[in-house]
Order: sequence, then structure tokens, then C-alpha cells
Amino acid sequence: MSSGLSILIIVILIAIIAVIATVVILNKYFNHQIAELDALTDGLKDLSVEEDIKRLQKMELAGKSLETFKRWQKVYQKVDTKDVGELKHLLEQAAGLNAKFNLIKTHQLIKEATELLQTNQDNVERSKQIFTNLLEANRDNQKHYAALSKDYQQLRKKILSQSFNYGNAIDQIEEDLATLESDFQTAKNLSGEGDHEEAKKVLTKIDTKLTSLKTDLPKIENFDQELKNVFPDQLNELSNTYRQMVKDKYKITEVDVLEEIKSLRELVDENKKSLNKLDLAKVEKSNKEVSTRIDSLYDILTKEFKARPFVDNNQDKIVQILSHMSNASNQLVAKLEHVDQSYELTHGELAEARQLKSQVSRMNADFDVDCQKIADGDGVYSQIENKWLTMLDSLKEIEKTEKRLSGDVDGLFDAEKIANDSIIHFKQEISLVYRKVERRRLPGKPESFIQMYTLVLNEVKHTDNELNQVRINMEKISSELIQIQEDIERLKKEADEILNSADLVELTMQYSNKYISNPEIKRARKEAYDLYQNKYEYKEALDVIATALEKVEPGSYQRIEKEYYSEQEEAEEEE
Repeated sequence: MSSGLSILIIVILIAIIAVIATVVILNKYFNHQIAELDALTDGLKDLSVEEDIKRLQKMELAGKSLETFKRWQKVYQKVDTKDVGELKHLLEQAAGLNAKFNLIKTHQLIKEATELLQTNQDNVERSKQIFTNLLEANRDNQKHYAALSKDYQQLRKKILSQSFNYGNAIDQIEEDLATLESDFQTAKNLSGEGDHEEAKKVLTKIDTKLTSLKTDLPKIENFDQELKNVFPDQLNELSNTYRQMVKDKYKITEVDVLEEIKSLRELVDENKKSLNKLDLAKVEKSNKEVSTRIDSLYDILTKEFKARPFVDNNQDKIVQILSHMSNASNQLVAKLEHVDQSYELTHGELAEARQLKSQVSRMNADFDVDCQKIADGDGVYSQIENKWLTMLDSLKEIEKTEKRLSGDVDGLFDAEKIANDSIIHFKQEISLVYRKVERRRLPGKPESFIQMYTLVLNEVKHTDNELNQVRINMEKISSELIQIQEDIERLKKEADEILNSADLVELTMQYSNKYISNPEIKRARKEAYDLYQNKYEYKEALDVIATALEKVEPGSYQRIEKEYYSEQEEAEEEE
């Protein structure tokens, strides 16, 4: 026998052994399951359930309770008389097939038996619970009935003793009490007939009604108080107050007060009808509306009461303020018109003053209208108060603006004087600069200096002419004076540079005599002399001779220049 065949035989033998072992194990497992299911099937017969059935049969149930009992009695009886037998049969079949090692069929029967057992266990448990509830229902209902009856009697006693607190709503409350009385009788009858389930429903309904009535009674009492006393008293007070206000020449346009009071009284009457029907949700909503509208009326009347003292106390004061502001505005316009004859008002001051005057005039006219309305009894004090407060704020701003405008033009006179003084001073400064250059007795004056001198003279003359015009523009003149001052400073600087350059040319020429034989020095001296003497270009002449001297003797010109400026500073300090 070949080795391959031997291995195959061994494998087959092992497989056969494994199959046999599996079959044996499953056979034992199924036997265990069948025994367990059989024991559970025996447990379906519950003696306590059967006892409950006997007790319930003696209770003479009726109605829904009887229907429920019969339905679940049938369920339990089916389990006891039919389903248990069917389960036993299935388990016997499964045991027989398992003994023959028909494992597949055995498994199917065990599964079917398990499902049927579970259904019956649920039915038995549910039946037991239903029967328990039915047995306890009568006792629970009796307790519930007693508790509710006690609450009802106490509530009824309270309502009847305090019926005056509920107004006409007492009729509907008594009807509700009568309905509850009838419900109690119904629950009692149902319990007596054995229909405990229906009796329980009725008792639950009674409980809900009692709870609702307990909750509603304080609301009813409060609503009745509002509708019977609070709102009517408030509306009467508002009506009387408003009529007196009309006599006292108050005017209210925000709302037709009497018409609103009439509307509210009608709404109160409607709410009373709703309360009689115990339509509490509607009453609550409507009462809130009434309360809000009444509060609004109080606010409107109060607003007018509070506004009147301000109007009465400030009417004369505002007359004085407006009179003062009118005079001030007229004076400012007159002043600016006079100033405008001599000065150009470049920022629209006169137009602005006239506009302010116009505003004050309109305020005066509006104020007169308000005063007439007050006298005629047509003035709404709150509106007038707001209007006058706004007007007073506007008058304050107008006063500030007018003071600023007046101050601005007042400064024109001072500015003109300063400008004239400046022109005199500028003329003196220009003359001093020119004489300073003249005293030096130079061969001539540079063209740049003459141009600058002429420019400054013309600027001063032009501005002086502007100051002598009938109407002058001080803003323009001020700008020109600043420019003149800057140009004079430039002229001074130009003059100083000319004089310093001329002095340094002479000093440098003298020093260069040491090197007169030097061709470069000789040429530079000749050129510098020509620039100095004939062309009056002193700065250029200094550049020529200084450059040549530095080449011959480095540092020499810097020394000359330093000594010169040191002497200048000492001379200035002595002065």
C-alpha cells in the first residue's frame, strides 16, 4: 500500500470520528434543551392565576372590567388547555427524532417549541398582571372615591360660604359642582355594578375637574374683583379727572379720552359675560388689555399734569429770553452790516447772523401761537413743554454762535491796527537794511539784492494801499503780512551775505599779497577784483580768491573766515 493512500485513509477515519463526535455532542445538547423546555412548559400552569380567576368570578364584574376579565381569561385558558398540550407534543416529537439522531428536524422542533413557549409565558404573565389590577381596582377606587369626595365637600362648602366673592360666575360654578355631584354618583354606580375600569376613568375625570376648579377659584375671585370694583373705579376716576382738566383748560389730542373710557366700559361688560361662562382664558386676556389701556390713559393725563407747571412757570421767563435774543440778534446784524462797510466778511458772517435772526423771529412767532393756544384752552402742555425745551436749547446754541461772530468781527479792528503798525515797522526794517548796505560804500549793489529790495518795497506798498481802501479784507492782508515778514528776513539775509562776502574778499585779497608772484594768485586776484569792483558779485569774487589761496596755502582762508566771524560775534555782543 502506497504512503499516499495510507494518509488518505487516516484523514477519512479522522473525519468520520469528528462527525460521530459532533453528532453525539449535539444529541446530548438537544436532550438537555428538550428537558429544560419541558420543565418550563410545566411552569405555565400558575395556581395563583387560577385563584385570581376564581375570586374575580365571584366579584360579579360588569362593563369594561368584565370584558377585560373574559378576554384575558380566554387567553389563559388557551394556554392551559391547548398550548401546553401542543408544547408537550412538540417536545415528545423532538425527543423521538433526537433519539434517532435526526438532528436537523430535532433542531427545527426545538426552535418552534421555544417560540411557542415564549409567547405563552408572556400571555400568562400579562394575564396575571391584568387579574391583579382588576382585583385591586375596586379597593383603589374606593380609596380614591373617598379622598375625592372629601375634597369635593370641602370645596363646595368654601364656595357656598364665599359665593359673594365670585359674583355672577357663582351660577356656572354651581353648575360645575352639580356636574361633579353627578359624576360621583356615576362612579359609585359603576363600582356597584362591578365595572371598576370605567369607575376609575370617571374618578380620574372628577380629580381633574376638582384640581382645575381649585386652581380657577382664586382667578375667578380676582377677575370678578377687577371687573366689579377696580376697573369701574379707575374709569370713573379717569372720567372725572379728565372733565375737570377740560374745565382747567387742559387739551389732550393723543387720544379721545371719553371715547376710550366708553370703549373700556363696554369691554368690561363683555368680560363680565365671559366670566359668567367661566371662559377664564378670554377673561384673562381681555382684563390685561383693559388694564394696559387704563394705565395708558393715566400716563397721558399724568403727563399733562406734570407738563403744566413747567409751562406756567417758564412762560414769562421765555418771553424775556426771546426779547433779549431778538435784541441781541438785531444788534449783531446791525453791527455786522456796519462792519461790512469797512471790512470784507469772508466767512459769510453777515448771512449767518441774518439767518440766526430769522430763526429767533420764527421762535418768537411760534411762542406767541403757543401762548394764545394756552389762553384759549387749546394748548397741549406736554407738547408745548417739549417744544419749549427744544427751543431753549436752540437759543443757547444761537447765543453761543452770535457771541462767536461778534468776537470775530471785534478782532478785525485790532487786526487792522496791528496791520498798520506792521507796515510802519516793515518800512523801517527795509530802510535799515538798505542804509546798512549803503553805509558800507560798496562799488555797487548786486542785482539779486536790488530785485529782492524792490519786491519787498512793492509788497509793503501794495498791502499799505489795501489797508487804505474803504472795505478791506483782513484775512488776505494778514496772509500778505506774513509773506512780507518772510521776504524781509530773506532781504536781511541777502544783505548780510553781501556785506560779509565783501569784507572777506578784502581780507583775503590783503592776505594773498604774500603770494603776489604766484601766477595762480595773480590771475585770481584780477578776476576777483573785476567781480568785486565792476560786476558787484561779491560772493563769486570771494569764491575765486578763496579757492586760489587754499591751493597755495591750505587752511588759510578758513582761518581768515573764522577770525572774521569771531570778531563779528564779539562786536554784536558789545552792542
